[in-house]
Amino acid sequence: MEFSTLSWLHSPILISFFYFIVISTLICSSTATRDLAPKSEINTSEFIKTSCGTTLYPKLCIETLSPYSNSIQTSPMELANSALTVSLKGAKSTTNKISKMSKEENLGPAEVHALTDCVENMEDSVDELQKSLLEMKNLNGPDFEEKMGNVMTWVSAALTDEDTCMDGFDDNSALNGKVKATIRNYIVNVAQLTSNALALTKNLSSS
Repeated sequence: MEFSTLSWLHSPILISFFYFIVISTLICSSTATRDLAPKSEINTSEFIKTSCGTTLYPKLCIETLSPYSNSIQTSPMELANSALTVSLKGAKSTTNKISKMSKEENLGPAEVHALTDCVENMEDSVDELQKSLLEMKNLNGPDFEEKMGNVMTWVSAALTDEDTCMDGFDDNSALNGKVKATIRNYIVNVAQLTSNALALTKNLSSS
């Protein structure tokens, strides 16, 4: 009895062999993928944690930058960009909150004046952080140091504006205590974000 090529290809032994090879390949591929993903995540997590260790507020730094881990990976540039983005969002949100407070009817003239001044300071802070982020997109070229200097100057100015807002409340004992406490909570948070952004930007400049 002849053993044709066609019957050989359809033999149960050969089919089982091919089935074993395919399944083994898929399992190996799946295992390799699972092994690589956590390693990448761990590397990014450790990078953010280590970098945030150079800031004054590392816990806040890690909490606010971890959501950006996919874009940060292990890039100091993306880390600084993300920190500036977080600071800008915080500054905008704080500006809006303080602006709404300044329009409340139960405030006295002193509170309204202090809040209005604070809004102006925060608007300057927002403007300076926006300029910093824009400059960060154009760092390539021989004038890298000059542009990085601009970024750090603007971020430092943003932090100064935020501190100036808070000083306007701390130095005035006639202001409503509840209003002062609310503004302090707002400003302290955004100032810490900006401080972290400044530290990470300085790290980028010195790397």
